[in-house]
Amino acid sequence: MGNGLACMPSKGSDGGVGSKGKRGWSSRSQRKMSAEEELMHRRALAVAIQQHQLSQRFEGSLSRRIDGGGGGSMSRRIGNTSSRRRDLPDSLTNGKQAPIFLENLETKKIILVHGEGFGAWCWYKTMSLLEEAGLNPIALDLTGSGIDHNDANRITTLEEYSKPLMNYLESLAEDEKVILVGHSCGGASISYALERYPKKITKAVFVSATMVKDGQRPFDVFSEEVTCISRRVLARVAVLVYGNGKDKPPTGLAFDKQQIKGLYFNQSPSKDIALAAVSMRPIPLAPIMEKLSLTAENYGAVRRFFVQALDDRMLSPDVQEKLVRDNPPNGVFKIKGSDHCPFFSKPQSLNKILLEIAQI
Repeated sequence: MGNGLACMPSKGSDGGVGSKGKRGWSSRSQRKMSAEEELMHRRALAVAIQQHQLSQRFEGSLSRRIDGGGGGSMSRRIGNTSSRRRDLPDSLTNGKQAPIFLENLETKKIILVHGEGFGAWCWYKTMSLLEEAGLNPIALDLTGSGIDHNDANRITTLEEYSKPLMNYLESLAEDEKVILVGHSCGGASISYALERYPKKITKAVFVSATMVKDGQRPFDVFSEEVTCISRRVLARVAVLVYGNGKDKPPTGLAFDKQQIKGLYFNQSPSKDIALAAVSMRPIPLAPIMEKLSLTAENYGAVRRFFVQALDDRMLSPDVQEKLVRDNPPNGVFKIKGSDHCPFFSKPQSLNKILLEIAQI
């Protein structure tokens, strides 16, 4: 759990790999993962990590020559989000990493929380980059995700879905703090954590995520996209899962692995798309349909930052802007050329943003 290799399933694991059924992904948690499927997942992740480590120096040098930023053009807004956008300082855009003063950091621990269908495995590039900078990134599998053995169809609340994150925060020493980073629907889990454990969290970072308001459901954020993505397209991409039988309410949502490329991975490398294809699992439906209760005393006491992905087709830039307007954070960062998954498509840019936030 505490390092990149912990994202890989151990021998005998039965979670973390999804297979495509007639109309979409079937729930891997409903049966044991075959030895062949487990081996495929382990090999895919191992190869992806190895390729990333071998090519990182070359890609960083190339991106500095091309766009001067190591993976994408960035801009930011700090403080009042209604202020005029300012460019990142030269230290973050001319290919030279700004000095990192680890002794001045409030915490070195950065907890990475995945979005719907993903697992701890999706953060492998981010973990490698943060570790190289001297920080301590930890990627968690939420309940029924990644290699967690629980059946996603049995998850009925956001609290249950977020339990691994809650357990981790509960285990921290009284004076220990962390930075939370949530992607996509993982924004709901870190929002829930802010309300539960505000004194253990120094900052929260929403990466193209569901930064909901009090009384809002994560699903409400994505419902905004119905005007941008036709219902016919959504019907081809997303399939309801009836884990308790067709005569009962749906329990999950699955994505077709071919159709999903255009929504989630339109700028991501093919090796990462392949990794996602053998690793993504259906989404438990109940947690994203639950209204959050957030208070100014708890949720509002922690500094929040939002990272916008400007080529995101799953959560469009317009919807991301609306989230920022409706629930203003302390700072906004933007990554040009990033799809819904900047940890795949623009890992260097995301890393620079996370390093800067850690030092704010």
